[in-house]
Amino acid sequence: MKKPDRRNAPQGKSSHSPSGPRGRDERPARANAPAPQAQPAREPRPEGRPDARTDRGPRPNKGSGKGGSGQPWLYGHHAVRAALANPNRKSRRLLLTEEAARDWKPVGSLRPEVVERITIESVLPGGAVHQGIALLADPLEELGLEDVLFTAAPDAVFVLLDQVTDPHNVGAILRSSAVFGAACVIQTDRHAATATATLAKAASGALDKVPLVRVVNLARTIRQLQEEGFFVVGLDGQADKTLDEAVMPGRLALVMGAEGDGLRRLTVDSCDTLGRLPAADDFASLNVSNAAAVALYIASKR
Repeated sequence: MKKPDRRNAPQGKSSHSPSGPRGRDERPARANAPAPQAQPAREPRPEGRPDARTDRGPRPNKGSGKGGSGQPWLYGHHAVRAALANPNRKSRRLLLTEEAARDWKPVGSLRPEVVERITIESVLPGGAVHQGIALLADPLEELGLEDVLFTAAPDAVFVLLDQVTDPHNVGAILRSSAVFGAACVIQTDRHAATATATLAKAASGALDKVPLVRVVNLARTIRQLQEEGFFVVGLDGQADKTLDEAVMPGRLALVMGAEGDGLRRLTVDSCDTLGRLPAADDFASLNVSNAAAVALYIASKR
């Protein structure tokens, strides 16, 4: 039996149809198809009734720690006060609970808004320990290596982080850097913690005191530091020398590796030497933020 020729038969719809005008429905209309019913007109909203889209206060993306405009909310006593005192940061809204407002000592010219605790919790990540204080502020301007390198003192200490991703650790390292007088903290642009509200809280105000610099290539950055007279020491638990034996007078850069992975091979090869923290044989490991605090203390005793 001869099959019918389908070369000119109508084709079915394709999800990747070519562009160009095309009828909405190529099938013939049914003679008895019912006419589309008219939709009832929507009643106008009574005057004075709030629309569902009306802004009723700060409503960021839940749990993100960012305001609706993409600006970060900072929280906690030390982080907020440091941000308010920083002339390089633009602060926009300061929220205080009634309890926090009673003990608040003014910083800068921004007037606080006294709000319910639930209002503050609605703009912060879940579980944030905010102490009844939240600040909506513009992010700090990103700094480049040249912003800190060419003004470094003859005995400056830089802290370099090789893909440390935990914001709590980076914040704690910033805090230790502020305590022991490090000039800056440098981290990789990728596989690193960003300057979130969580990091700022962990830094306890140090984010607004110690420059946090992001670089694309850590090995290349180490070479640039060496060209400017920095002696670069990588922390490695298997190093032959202790850190106090490895550090030198003058400009110093301490390189910390990520927990678990430690320093990457290229980073190790770029350092001038490696040093380990003195530790008992049966327990030779420290959290990277704790290790940074010990290393900075040793560096400050040179």
